[in-house]
Amino acid sequence: MSTDSISDFLIQIKNGGRVKRESITVPASNLKQAIAEALVRTGWLKSVVKRGKKVKKYLTCELAYKAGAPKIVEVKRISKPSRRVYVGIDELNLVRQGFGVAILSTPKGILTNFEAKKAKVGGELMFEIH
Repeated sequence: MSTDSISDFLIQIKNGGRVKRESITVPASNLKQAIAEALVRTGWLKSVVKRGKKVKKYLTCELAYKAGAPKIVEVKRISKPSRRVYVGIDELNLVRQGFGVAILSTPKGILTNFEAKKAKVGGELMFEIH
């Protein structure tokens, strides 16, 4: 069992796309839901739905494909439980010349690098996706 549930969530999304699954189901948490909603806003996922009752809640994430190939090809975890990485607004750069996206945990919530730059906030650089 892994102690990094965010990495597990991201790898399940990536592996689900590689085997052409329609959707994946993961145990729910507020952080995972916020990350999934950020990925839906940017088009990397089609939709996310929280289901279940009381303690047994889970997220169903519908994966996005482009011409039969998964949109999510690579996920790079930057900030880990063993090493946190924080960036300021000046350090926010494009990911793969604008074809990727970085997800940050900021005081204004989970934002992409574009949204964080527009809101003029920095934060913990969680991962990059392309």
